[in-house]
Amino acid sequence: MQRCHADICPRHFQVRLSEYRRHRSRVLIASSLTMLGGSVALALVASAIAAGAPGVQGKGSPSRTRSAPPPAFTYDRQSFLLHGEPYTIIGGQMDPQRIPYPYWRDRLAKARAMGLNTIFSYIFWNNLEPSRGDWRSDDPQNDVGKYFRIAQEEGLNVVLRPGPYICGEHEWGGFPAWLSNIPGMVVRTDNEPFLQEAARYVDNLARRSGLADLQASRGGPILMVQVENEYGSFDDNHNYTAALRDILRRHFDVPLYTNDGGVDWTLEGGEIPFVLAEVDGGSWALPARDEYVTDPTELGPLLDGEYYTWAPDQWGSYNPHNTTAGNAADVSGIVDDIAFHLGNASASISFYMVHGGTNFGFQNGALWQNRTTAFTSSYDYGAPLDETGRTTDLYFQMRNAILPFVPNGSVPAPPDNLPRAEIPPFSLRPVLSLFDAYETRKTADAPLTMEALGQSYGFTLYEHTAKAAMTGNVTAGDRPRDRVIVYVNGKAMGIMDSQYQHPLNVSVSLRPGDKLQLLVENLGRVDYYSRGNPYRNYVQDPWKGIKGDVTVGGVVVRGWVMSTMQLDALPARVSSGKACVGRVAGDAPLFYRGSFTGPDVTHNSTMTLDTFVAVPHGIKGNVWVNGFHLGRYWLVGPQQSLYLPGCVVKPGEENEVVVLELEPWQMGKESMVAYGTADRVWGNNPDPDCLKCV
Repeated sequence: MQRCHADICPRHFQVRLSEYRRHRSRVLIASSLTMLGGSVALALVASAIAAGAPGVQGKGSPSRTRSAPPPAFTYDRQSFLLHGEPYTIIGGQMDPQRIPYPYWRDRLAKARAMGLNTIFSYIFWNNLEPSRGDWRSDDPQNDVGKYFRIAQEEGLNVVLRPGPYICGEHEWGGFPAWLSNIPGMVVRTDNEPFLQEAARYVDNLARRSGLADLQASRGGPILMVQVENEYGSFDDNHNYTAALRDILRRHFDVPLYTNDGGVDWTLEGGEIPFVLAEVDGGSWALPARDEYVTDPTELGPLLDGEYYTWAPDQWGSYNPHNTTAGNAADVSGIVDDIAFHLGNASASISFYMVHGGTNFGFQNGALWQNRTTAFTSSYDYGAPLDETGRTTDLYFQMRNAILPFVPNGSVPAPPDNLPRAEIPPFSLRPVLSLFDAYETRKTADAPLTMEALGQSYGFTLYEHTAKAAMTGNVTAGDRPRDRVIVYVNGKAMGIMDSQYQHPLNVSVSLRPGDKLQLLVENLGRVDYYSRGNPYRNYVQDPWKGIKGDVTVGGVVVRGWVMSTMQLDALPARVSSGKACVGRVAGDAPLFYRGSFTGPDVTHNSTMTLDTFVAVPHGIKGNVWVNGFHLGRYWLVGPQQSLYLPGCVVKPGEENEVVVLELEPWQMGKESMVAYGTADRVWGNNPDPDCLKCV
């Protein structure tokens, strides 16, 4: 059995969803349909052809003779054209780097069986190039070219969304953390260092990942390539987007397009000459494209590039799981909108998401809304295919709505869902303190950020031995980045958590020789900000750890020892060490280890081994199975278990489970329990570290 590789925005969804619900019932159809057709459209096509708009073809186009074959994929003012024939895109978003690669074909086959003909996919630059110059397209989880070839084999075309910024509720919108260490770097603008790195990224993607050879113009499945991602929501720097257009055009000859929200300032900010402008958000947004985009070289058929099937989840006691289950009115609205897009409006559509997948490891993003709002490890999204790739009631409702708009018999039957497994409860024993797991340390007079220490994700430990008495509240730089556990001589004194608008004050009293320790957790870099948001620049502020001075009682603390804990792999001593005997000294985070026997596939015909791992007494931490990092857990919810793909599990053998519990003093240290459940439970609980925080 293949193994999953161990390494595997915000979208303004809440705003868009409220607009979508508010406008769904508005009848804007007659005026918009008039605007899309007739002599006006023909005149615009003629103007676009005269201007040389890429991708736009017409019967009188001088770029096509009667004997020449039509381009593989192009468009006129009203229709996309595949091999010269009208083509309505019925698409859905599925990102290969969020799906265990042995399951790619299963997920794509189910998308095709839903009635889709096209897959939209983001590419995560940070996964492909985790350190500068270290391109990892040979990692099976990053072999996006293979994913697109499988899509083509399953009867699906592809729309490529390479960024370099992609949002997607992903860590820093897909940017690798090492960008922040390049002198003069400012992302998402016509900044020369950024454009140089973006050009190198696109070149690697086209050549080393082989995507240039997978264009429709060369017999592959890639129909179009998106320029940036909803840039008009962020800024209106057309010099930058034009430069990025030109970078993409060096490698891709299929049509380019932009995708922006359905209001004037987003469309006007994101449009680029000679690039097809499209809109997203729902049926209410469709007329906006032709109302606010007037350049004929940017006009063509309508595509709703992100129709939201539901929403992602964020950690928090008051954040319930987002789902349409049990909500007949919202499901009915989605079904009605499918009929409207594909019928009345003659518009193409892409569902965001058709399958969300998982933010494995530390790959989730976050928002800054005067506090950190971090996305969960689960990217279930309430999508038609759930996090484990199983079809849902929403899947079949949407499939039934799509089928009338596709040729009879052209859509295969959905593959069966394999049942998930149960794993009986098993014990986990403490094996190592996190503070004892790392010996490489760096010293400096003032704290250094994670990035300055060469670290991207995980935890950083800052230690100071007091030379004089100090008393008072602790500050960790300009603000907590993001969650800071404060210790004195190994005893936890409190937590400053930026997920709350008003983090708790933590006061300490130090005597000479006392050790002050600050353990800082990166909860995920900001992946999205809109232009009108007063905190917009936080997407260009990626620094984690401690940025600025630490003070105690207003006095600056000098002299620090710093340990980086990125946890790309587990410390060797975790797997080789023996269980600790008796109580563990201090309150430091602990690694716990245990195992379960994987069901034997030769004796269990129902075995898929997909399951959800729950740590019922855990407070906050991370889980690994056979070295594969499933992600984070936190009792506040809404996520109460972690998806364990069956391809990670060894059938009929012992499977190692490691849990890093960050707050063992809250739940007793001698042992923990974990189990696997076939049926996921979502729920929320109060935060014991901040009961009155909001």
